[in-house]
Amino acid sequence: MKLGVVGLPNVGKSTLFNAITKAGAESANYPFCTIEPNVGVVAVPDKRLDALAKLYNSKKITPTYLEFVDIAGLVKGASRGEGLGNKFLSHIREVDAITHVVRCFDDDNITHVDGNVNPLRDIETINLELIFADMESVSKRIAKARSSAKGGDKKFVAEAEFLEKIYAHLESGKPVRSMQFDEEQAVAVKEMFLLTTKPVIYVANISEGEIGTENDYVKQVKEFAKGDNAGVVVLCAKIEEDLASIDDEEERNMFAEELGLSESGLDILVTECYSLLGLISYLTAGEKETRAWTIEKGTKAPQAAGKIHSDFERGFIRAEIVDYKILLELGSYTIAKEKGKVRSEGKDYVVQDGDVVLFRFNV
Repeated sequence: MKLGVVGLPNVGKSTLFNAITKAGAESANYPFCTIEPNVGVVAVPDKRLDALAKLYNSKKITPTYLEFVDIAGLVKGASRGEGLGNKFLSHIREVDAITHVVRCFDDDNITHVDGNVNPLRDIETINLELIFADMESVSKRIAKARSSAKGGDKKFVAEAEFLEKIYAHLESGKPVRSMQFDEEQAVAVKEMFLLTTKPVIYVANISEGEIGTENDYVKQVKEFAKGDNAGVVVLCAKIEEDLASIDDEEERNMFAEELGLSESGLDILVTECYSLLGLISYLTAGEKETRAWTIEKGTKAPQAAGKIHSDFERGFIRAEIVDYKILLELGSYTIAKEKGKVRSEGKDYVVQDGDVVLFRFNV
């Protein structure tokens, strides 16, 4: 899954992305690494893995990952191709969700592209470009549907009316994700690949001296996000970059404690983004490896098995499942099985977050 990191100049976007690409690079339990100059591969923090690995004496721990893509080139007029507008919009189309960095601090030494700090104006600048791009896309679809409807086909008449409602919503300055759809409509909208349907999480970037507080800028962003059907994470990008540059885990934790951070803002962001995408993790554990596997909420057992290997899905027989918490409480898989806590589930079972799974298959 890919998340696009966007933001205006001097809001802290590059600083945050530097933290993403530097944080721990293979040296910590949850490594971060860079596969391209503008792509950071980030491990999703999961303390369950450490506990399970200890229980099984696992030789290896493998977390699950997200990709963050640094998307540059936005200026006013991007929807009309100004600046690197076309490139910016094409990159946005390729990601699954948007991480929008917003400046929520004053600093006379860091100039703002618009002259002063105003997070709501900054959000509007980017959101409007995405809305304008969607309006153009929907407008073309309306014209096509209207043309097809001239023959009297009710299907195209209904399609044109549906598209016109979406266009009116966009024209009012609101993203499509803030609209309500029934199941059939939601499928139709998904197939349009509109930019403003993508989930968004706003990153309110505060100053180093404001950690643990909530200034007026942050309050404005949080209030706006409620109506935008979006999430908010508050962090200091500079602190996250400093933490990420410390290779020694113990030293890094001490520095975080001195700042009053129980966990890094970056870890919180990654976890929130994972949830934003509707993702969960099931777990496998053994002496060789303890590992988290990413699936979408609602995934059934055979398809979850296919994440490990296509043969697992093709030859699926059953899934033997025990809840992570129960397994830790009882101390071993054998005891859990003896006490009847290991369930045998079939093809219709929907895998849950935290399920420890052993798949049985035959090919």
